[in-house]
Amino acid sequence: METLQPKLRFPEFNGEYKIISLKEITTKIGDGLHSTPKYDENGDYYFINGNNLVDGTIKFFETTKKVGEIEFKKNKKPLSNKTILLSINGTIGSLANYNNENIILGKSACYINVNNENDKSYVYYILQSNKVINHFNSELTGTTIKNLSLGTINKLNIEIPSLQEQTKIANFLSAVDTKLNQLTKKKNLLEQYKRGIMQKIFTQEIRFKDDNGNDFADWEEKLIGQILNIGSGKDYKHLQSGDIPVYGTGGLMCYVDNYLYDGETVCIGRKGTIDKPMYFNEKIWTVDTLFYTYNFINAIPKFVYYTFQTINWRLYSEASGVPSLSKNTIEKIEICIPQIEEQTKIANFLSAIDEKINHIGKQLEQTNQYKKGLLQQLFV
Repeated sequence: METLQPKLRFPEFNGEYKIISLKEITTKIGDGLHSTPKYDENGDYYFINGNNLVDGTIKFFETTKKVGEIEFKKNKKPLSNKTILLSINGTIGSLANYNNENIILGKSACYINVNNENDKSYVYYILQSNKVINHFNSELTGTTIKNLSLGTINKLNIEIPSLQEQTKIANFLSAVDTKLNQLTKKKNLLEQYKRGIMQKIFTQEIRFKDDNGNDFADWEEKLIGQILNIGSGKDYKHLQSGDIPVYGTGGLMCYVDNYLYDGETVCIGRKGTIDKPMYFNEKIWTVDTLFYTYNFINAIPKFVYYTFQTINWRLYSEASGVPSLSKNTIEKIEICIPQIEEQTKIANFLSAIDEKINHIGKQLEQTNQYKKGLLQQLFV
């Protein structure tokens, strides 16, 4: 039996880890139903697949089908508080802990029942390690839709210390997950607050006052083409590598040695992702799927950026397939706009919220990287 030592270890433990197959520490590994069950929209049991396994929990969506008692009893699997669920078809490797939810499994969800001699949470975390993920990816079958076989899962070799050390590692990583969940919840609440307050600001349910406490003038209706010009992105492949960022509808693409525009601008997709406006205040290059804006008239770019976030751009799409916008269409969209002073107050207020959201986002990313590092070092 092979034995190894991890890079990082709690000081109270010693001795080498045992390397054994996942099958040896489980009572059962199996997958779900391979046929379509009889659905019942009034049923008490959800029919789930791998896409329902999200960040360690089972998520039920509006599209998640239900089944009744008879169908459940006919197709139920031996799930318990020692069960880990793993996505094995399509999106590979997503995990969830089973917590007595009313479910039956589809074929893209695998269940792993850890035996009583081992800590389920330890196994849950080791299945997130790079070593395991890389192994699973190397063993996938299928061309368009990838599959992970039960044989591969059963034969997976993992490192196993004593039960006490397993529990110590699992509790430590669980504390990191708790921090991640707290940050995620905080970020979601701020984003929800921002959406709510923007709704009230741009319907003028909430109005700002000037520095003397007086009301600002009424907002005016304008066409977008009356307050700015729209520029087209261009191909960048003739340029050399440099320090000027190139942006497409999906965000940063690369860096080049020349710029298309310098200064404040709001970008909006011409094709593809047309509903994710971006604000920049620097030298940039945009590709031909991304418009940029310039020559703002009685409008500050940051306010325009937030205004663009309130527009349902897909309503203006000019294609039945890939969403598309034209300059002419954008220019004819009507918006309401206040005077510059109120625009500034609104932009500053919403920018402060964005700064908080971005700060939490950075904390989330740092904590995620910290967890990845721990997974790399705590497991062989």
